[in-house]
Amino acid sequence: MDQIRWIIMSSFLMLLVQFKAVAGKLSFSTVRGGDEVTLSCEGVTDDQEKCNSTTWFFWDRRNTVALFEHGQIQKGAKAKSDRLSVTDKCSLVIKKVTDEDAGRYTCTQFRSGEQHGEDTEVDLFVVTMTEEKNDDTVTLNCSVSRYWCEHTVKWLYEGDETDVETTQLDCSGYVTFTSDLNQKSKYYKLLKCEVNHVNTGEVQLFSFIPPQSSGEKPGWWRIIVVPLGLATLIISVVAVNVWARAEGA
Repeated sequence: MDQIRWIIMSSFLMLLVQFKAVAGKLSFSTVRGGDEVTLSCEGVTDDQEKCNSTTWFFWDRRNTVALFEHGQIQKGAKAKSDRLSVTDKCSLVIKKVTDEDAGRYTCTQFRSGEQHGEDTEVDLFVVTMTEEKNDDTVTLNCSVSRYWCEHTVKWLYEGDETDVETTQLDCSGYVTFTSDLNQKSKYYKLLKCEVNHVNTGEVQLFSFIPPQSSGEKPGWWRIIVVPLGLATLIISVVAVNVWARAEGA
């Protein structure tokens, strides 16, 4: 009977989350794609083991999914389940955030099968930065989430603004500059994507991190290759000397 009551209550709460009918504290979090984020749950009751009285829901304006309940990550979390965990204080941790994670997260407390206290709601926005290379130019795109827009986005350049061309759209911004290899590193250092949440006024700056070229080797590669090359050279010299002595004998 308790299990049936829990299922009914969970389904009802999922509908409430979808239609924003649940009164609770709403906060906002904006993170770069690939980073880790921790979403706090307030009003957590102390008399629970492994957060078995805490439920986390996710809503992205398409559907509502229970991510965590009964002390376990749920199968409904699907592809993101291996990136989710819950702390001792029942905060939800998401590793390697993607734009698919953007949406509203709701934490609900239960006591004796009934909701206890108000929900904690967090709107998570994800900043995605991409690079498009053409014959003689490079275009960087900085965008926020996919399902709703609550930000303004623009590129800031610390150098001569005539060197770059910027474009602003809803929740995204583009900057284009020459693809000259000698100048690209300068642009990367001097360009910042400014993300401003229009409701809270929070402003964040993000730098573009260029992907490592396939032709470049990381530092550890040189640490291994250089000594290996010297060892090979020494062995070759010794082998030649041994051979020469054997021939002369």
